[in-house]
Amino acid sequence: ALVLVAVLGPGLLNAMVAIAITYTPSFVRLTRASTMTELNKDYVTASKVAGAGPMRLMFISILPNCMAPLIVQGTLSFSTAILDTAALGFLGMGAQAPLPEWGTLIAENRDLMLSAPWTVTFPGIAILLAVLAINLMGDGLRDALDPKLKRS
Repeated sequence: ALVLVAVLGPGLLNAMVAIAITYTPSFVRLTRASTMTELNKDYVTASKVAGAGPMRLMFISILPNCMAPLIVQGTLSFSTAILDTAALGFLGMGAQAPLPEWGTLIAENRDLMLSAPWTVTFPGIAILLAVLAINLMGDGLRDALDPKLKRS
């Protein structure tokens, strides 16, 4: 992501684009693995035998059953994206001067760390709480959406 932002130029939009491009392969890999698992199940074979076309198979039969792992991966990746955005902002490659951003706030106030520690502490606590809340939500979604955990 740092290389992409260096090529695109600093800015919040460029940082978001770079982070999105960086995380795309993991979502593609997870989607393909989930789809390949679902393709071998009996209900897909029954839909094919009943005459369902490829679009109906894809959007009605397979996609809804592949969404649970994608939703969980999305919430967990969102918290990592917050950390990456803050890191890029801290390095000066994220949001620029008029836009407030947690990493930029920490970078701008690091010389005040000894005289006014709250200027660095509160953005750090905000990052911590946001990432923790999103990770807990992702863990809760995994527990709610995983059919293996419902049986036990």
